[in-house]
Amino acid sequence: VHVEHGIGKYEGLEKIKTLDVEREYLKIQYSGSDKLLLPVENIELLSRFGQDDAELDKLGSSAWQNKKARLKKKIFEMADSLIKLAADRATKRGLTVQPPEFLWNTFCSRFPYVETDDQASAIADVLSDLSSGNPMDRLICGDVGFGKTEVALRASFVVASASKQVAIITPTTLLSRQHHNNFQKRFRDLPFKVRQLSRFVSRQDAVEVKEGLNNGTIDIVIGTHALLSEKVNFSQLGLVIIDEEQHFGVVHKERLKRLKSNVHVLTLTATPIPRTLQLALSGARDLSIISTPPMDRHVIRTFVSEFDDLTIKDALMREHFRGGQSFFIVPRVSDIDSIKFFLSENVPDLKVGVAHGQMSSNTLDQTMSDFYDHQY
Repeated sequence: VHVEHGIGKYEGLEKIKTLDVEREYLKIQYSGSDKLLLPVENIELLSRFGQDDAELDKLGSSAWQNKKARLKKKIFEMADSLIKLAADRATKRGLTVQPPEFLWNTFCSRFPYVETDDQASAIADVLSDLSSGNPMDRLICGDVGFGKTEVALRASFVVASASKQVAIITPTTLLSRQHHNNFQKRFRDLPFKVRQLSRFVSRQDAVEVKEGLNNGTIDIVIGTHALLSEKVNFSQLGLVIIDEEQHFGVVHKERLKRLKSNVHVLTLTATPIPRTLQLALSGARDLSIISTPPMDRHVIRTFVSEFDDLTIKDALMREHFRGGQSFFIVPRVSDIDSIKFFLSENVPDLKVGVAHGQMSSNTLDQTMSDFYDHQY
């Protein structure tokens, strides 16, 4: 995409000699026989289009400028609706809750680690929001394993203690199952009912969960976008926790908007989408950052190297003997089978599963669930 000329097809580099000076140009094909030669030093005018197929624009036509004008109008409309939503929430009164003294210390003591400074600060921010009387809309931003889930657990405990319901919405069944297991352990023997709603739940259990949410017998529900169905009704919803918001589509987010008009909202993410981050940085949403790693956490190390059989084998086997698991990311689905054959030849002791976006949702879910159960 050229900022002034629109969508074209990149066809490689071309060297052109002018006045005894040879320069490199990016050759871009546009609609018809139109071509654009762009000096490589002006490459900042280009950005990659998000899809593989697109209708090419025509050089010199007004179509691209009209398209940009329409998009700018939509952006202004979106900004206007977001500002109105933030203003509307700021004027509403929300649920006012505080930690129950008789169980709070017991629940916190079940956390098997020492809270980091940032984690303790984020928990304090959330407790302050819940007791303020205004609907909370806070973004908790932190790397994987830095303790965002513990913030969600404590917020859920406080709201459930006030006889209000909590909905934790995750983008995948695997993450839903993982959260469900964590919540079940932490709320064990406490007077709260925690259930799950996703594709892995049987039809009978799903009916029971929906009935329990409707009549108020379920305190905390953890699930995928199935929770956003029009058929799911909450008796007294007090808190919505959204994990990895960037994975939800437009339809799901519209449903979320209606759900969270006057309830507390907590968003957890390691990689916030630009809009969410901008809202937080501009003050339309509150932001807590967890940047301090847990004690004794190993720093993630990244190596960039050529494809080398021995290096790959050494890395995979080291992780295997450590008791861990590995992801082998392949950029193209068509290359996965050849990589699987490569692994079977070089690391025959390892079980290899295959998962990609062209598989059916049930098969993909099952594969990732098996991976979670250490079958691979």
